[in-house]
Amino acid sequence: MIIPAMSQTSQLRLADWGVIRALGADAASFLHGQLTQDFALLDREHARLAGFCTAKGRLLATTVGWRGGDEEILLALPAETLAATLKRLSMFVMRAKCKLSDASAEFAVYGLLGTPTALAWTLAREGDAVQIALPGGGRALRVQPAEAPAPDGEAITPDDWAWAEAEAGMAWVRGATVEAFVPQMINFEVLGGVNFKKGCYPGQEIVARSQYRGTLKRRLQVFETDAPATVGQELFNSADPEQPAGIVAGSGTRAGRTVIAAEIKLAALDSGSLHLGSVAGATLKPRALPYEIPPQD
Repeated sequence: MIIPAMSQTSQLRLADWGVIRALGADAASFLHGQLTQDFALLDREHARLAGFCTAKGRLLATTVGWRGGDEEILLALPAETLAATLKRLSMFVMRAKCKLSDASAEFAVYGLLGTPTALAWTLAREGDAVQIALPGGGRALRVQPAEAPAPDGEAITPDDWAWAEAEAGMAWVRGATVEAFVPQMINFEVLGGVNFKKGCYPGQEIVARSQYRGTLKRRLQVFETDAPATVGQELFNSADPEQPAGIVAGSGTRAGRTVIAAEIKLAALDSGSLHLGSVAGATLKPRALPYEIPPQD
């Protein structure tokens, strides 16, 4: 298979991301039994979006994994969830031939905008660097050796990247949102983060039940407002001002406007107005998701 050449028009070093290494003959099978995606059949031309859940199906972390070597899987994820994820995963290794370690010092993670459109989670290799296409078109993660020069392209700001992430309807679990979501609450299964045909993993029964039994009442939606927002900030509906209607999962601000990716009660979209922080806070204007949510039976 010919791997397409990598290119980009703008880039940002994601200093708030890190990398976990799983090394050993059982690395893929071990992660297959712990995360929401299929790692047993992972090839060298694709990456996996995956979640790490509690026994109650709540996301402790979200990550992107790919094959580094024949017995090596690398996981990129927000650094604020890395240490706890590494510690908890290590508890379950037991007799598996798999060694887990924090490899963040060895790698630099970049966010790229303006890349050629490719199917999400396809992976291109260039020497020791990998580039992973993200949902939304024209976005990618590049992971390369820490000592390598920055990729070509105009430097962008963290808010530029966060804006693009929110516009794409995608959010990562951060410190403020650990255990806040079942995967479907942030549209994780729509974005390719859950395999419902694979074997057991922590929380699988809850995640499967959310998918097949009953109607999901909360989903990630995209909004625009004129005030900055922070991950973990609550949203309120004017028709029910006493209790939060949702939570900010990601946001970016440019030129005085903010785009928010927020987990929200779907019923809160039917009446009243939505506000940031309290019913006296900035009004949120719904924006269309860039992908379709499959209808529920």
